[in-house]
Amino acid sequence: MSLAKSVVTGTVYRAPEKRFTQNNVAVSAFVLNIGEREETLIRVLSKRNALDEIVSSLTKGERVLVEGRLQTATVKSDDGSERRIYEIDANTIEKLGEESAPANQKFGTEEIVKFESDDLSNELINEDEIPF
Repeated sequence: MSLAKSVVTGTVYRAPEKRFTQNNVAVSAFVLNIGEREETLIRVLSKRNALDEIVSSLTKGERVLVEGRLQTATVKSDDGSERRIYEIDANTIEKLGEESAPANQKFGTEEIVKFESDDLSNELINEDEIPF
């Protein structure tokens, strides 16, 4: 079942593999760990030829940003128990933390620090207006 558009960042947990369907469509897949303290694994699928270059250049441990459609599925293991798996059908994949990336494609802490230093939060909502 496809849930919604999602954007996640994480670390490549398992290096990409490329396989082909019966109709000879290339599908690349890798596993992304989006958890900070504990492992939260999501399988990332890419059926787009435009993403082949970046997916093939990924290595275990690299930080990436993935945008796509979040999907869930329930699978049965050999012992009969069911578990839910999460997948993202990727539209965009970008490496994070590279110094060689162009400035308009760089997603780092610079933008977050700049936003926090502007301190727009006091202008938007006073503490008296927060209902909890």
